[in-house]
Amino acid sequence: MAAALLHDGLQSARGGTIVEALSYALEAAQPAVKEGFTVREERWGGDLAAGQPLPIPHQLFKGNDYWFWMGTDSKGATISVHIYDKNGKLVEDEFWQKGQKAAAKIRPKRTGTYYLLVEVEKSTEERTVWSLAYGFR
Repeated sequence: MAAALLHDGLQSARGGTIVEALSYALEAAQPAVKEGFTVREERWGGDLAAGQPLPIPHQLFKGNDYWFWMGTDSKGATISVHIYDKNGKLVEDEFWQKGQKAAAKIRPKRTGTYYLLVEVEKSTEERTVWSLAYGFR
């Protein structure tokens, strides 16, 4: 499935939704919000099979700091989000993964299109619902 702007009707086989996954992503954002990051309204979500990463192109601007937060409501799933430049080079400044949440941070050295690679690394579900939010300062 291709990434899409948040569609809260998508459900997993066990009943989880993108809105529930988004709540984990926004929970992961709270420390950055306390540091002055503004959470944007644009969000992505969908469902993925484990081991099938999905690239999401996104315009980033030199001089800003960005955090991308990913969440899932699927307990036991391992998820990740990483940031690559147009040449496929990993360019994030920081990454973490804790339980049902993951995040990556970048301060781009130049304005341009970057690729957010979201992945369900492992899951007991055939397809795992996820959501991605971001913020900047």
